[in-house]
Amino acid sequence: MRSNGHVRFMRISAQFQIRIAGAIAAALLLWVLMMGWMVASQAIAAYHQVSLLEREAAVATAESRVAKYRSGLGAVAGDLAKRQEFIEKSVQGAIGPLPQSLPSGTVSNSTEEAAKTVRKISMVLPEAAGLARIEQRQLAFIEALTRYADARSIRAETAMRRLGLNPGMVAASDRGAMGGPLIPMSTGPGNTLDPRFARFGASLARMSAMEHALVRIPNTLPANLDYISSGFGYRVDPFTGGGAFHAGLDFRGPIGAPILSAAAGTVSFTGTKQGYGNCVEISHGNGLLTRYAHMSRITVRAGESVGPGRVIGGIGSTGRSTGPHLHFEVRIADRPVDPRPFLEAMPHVFQEADTGSGLHRSAGSAG
Repeated sequence: MRSNGHVRFMRISAQFQIRIAGAIAAALLLWVLMMGWMVASQAIAAYHQVSLLEREAAVATAESRVAKYRSGLGAVAGDLAKRQEFIEKSVQGAIGPLPQSLPSGTVSNSTEEAAKTVRKISMVLPEAAGLARIEQRQLAFIEALTRYADARSIRAETAMRRLGLNPGMVAASDRGAMGGPLIPMSTGPGNTLDPRFARFGASLARMSAMEHALVRIPNTLPANLDYISSGFGYRVDPFTGGGAFHAGLDFRGPIGAPILSAAAGTVSFTGTKQGYGNCVEISHGNGLLTRYAHMSRITVRAGESVGPGRVIGGIGSTGRSTGPHLHFEVRIADRPVDPRPFLEAMPHVFQEADTGSGLHRSAGSAG
């Protein structure tokens, strides 16, 4: 520095210069941070504003949709009511009026409890009252169907017991081969099924098993009933003249007349048996078997499934026989039983004869 002809020198150290530079840099950094914070604050504020507007729009949309659904529940309930009415009329048209009551031990009646539920829903959520009434009607219909299935099961069981058969064993033996992955039914969380629907499923399965088993019990005349030439039990043997046991019924008829399966089953034997001549045996499950003997011809083969009334051959006189006829046996666990109760169990199978017997008797062929 020059002053009054004199020159003076000021020395600034490197450390002091660094401090000044640092201060300037710090000031610049602070300014940059402040500007950045201001920009970020404005961006965040703008974002919150947009989000708030979006939420308000969403709430408005949801409220409008709820209002729309509420106003439409009446139409939905009306459609469901029409469908339910169609189902009820279709079912009742096919099977007739459904039973309203059965003996104790069958399905309960939840009509009163369902009515209480409808009243409660009507107070808490009026717009859902129509749906609640449809549910009430649906449950009442399911219970009526359950009673119907139980009534048919009871009839089948009664018919079996009259024949001295155990319905549980007969139905169990007829279940056949079953399998596959478990796919549970569910009407709510936790794989739970309304007990009334579960009860209906059980009743329907029981009815199906009983009726399927019943059709496998002899119930069809195996031959044209001109007359029975020999009944079940002890008789005078046509060959020896002495007392003997006859294990079946003899249906007299012309050679070649059709012989019919007495029930649904599987042909377990075709061929010749000593004393029986040409013979067919049909297994009906649970140790129940029917035997057809003295045949002139056989039209089925072993392993074939047959239904009641299926032609399995023709009347003949083969084996130990005095003339053309069908020897018909019913066996349970290989023990012969009287076929008469099985055939007479079905209504109108036999007409009462003048002798008062359900089966005609007359002299003729025996074997």
